[in-house]
Amino acid sequence: MKKFKKQYSLFIIFLISVMVLVEYLVRSKLVPAFIIPAPTNVVTHIVEQWRPLLFEHLGATMVEFSIGFLIAVTSGVGLAMSMFFSKTIEKMLYPAVVISQMIPIIALSPIFVLWFGYSIWSKVAVTVLMSFFPIVVATYDGLKSSDKDYIEMLRSMGATKRQIFMKLNIPMALPAFFSGLKIAIVYSLVGATIGEWLGASEGLGYYSRRMSGDLNANGVFAAIVILTIVGIILFSLTSLVEKRALRWKNTN
Repeated sequence: MKKFKKQYSLFIIFLISVMVLVEYLVRSKLVPAFIIPAPTNVVTHIVEQWRPLLFEHLGATMVEFSIGFLIAVTSGVGLAMSMFFSKTIEKMLYPAVVISQMIPIIALSPIFVLWFGYSIWSKVAVTVLMSFFPIVVATYDGLKSSDKDYIEMLRSMGATKRQIFMKLNIPMALPAFFSGLKIAIVYSLVGATIGEWLGASEGLGYYSRRMSGDLNANGVFAAIVILTIVGIILFSLTSLVEKRALRWKNTN
């Protein structure tokens, strides 16, 4: 707890200072409210619209995020393991994984809408595409990072390939896997929001686009604040799971 306070105290002070400065600039009419709203107005908007924001729009975004993230993790880990065990699969699919990140998401989103319509699956597809890459690359690199000396030692002791994979490769890959997971969990939330922005009838991305069309800066920033808070919570929970899973590493 003391380490957390020391690490983030300066950031919290900086954030509060920026919010106070923005509040002053907007209240003094030095900055138009339709460009940057006063933080108190954003908080007021969230309080007044908390029911549709949290239960309707945030709920829809979290459903899309959860499905997309689960698909990305399971398929990403599966592909990484397949490439680790098969050089043929690696040479065939690894370039495709890299190329998938070279195509702008904004260009693929309309294609997903054509394929899946305005259903939940077009948003899930964007979410999977954005979060799939860091999981695959991080897991694959982690599996390949095992020390060859350890592998030879286990082989000399009669360990099978399965035992080496379970006892050495997987534990050694966990730090890289969690690094990719923390990136992917944020990308998944962004992907769901982008999918909603391009075509949806609910969700925080849709709400932000609707408020932007009405020139309601308070509503736009309210959606951004909620997404930011949710992203921080998800990232922190993943970090907590990482610390517990890698407790053996931290004690060495």
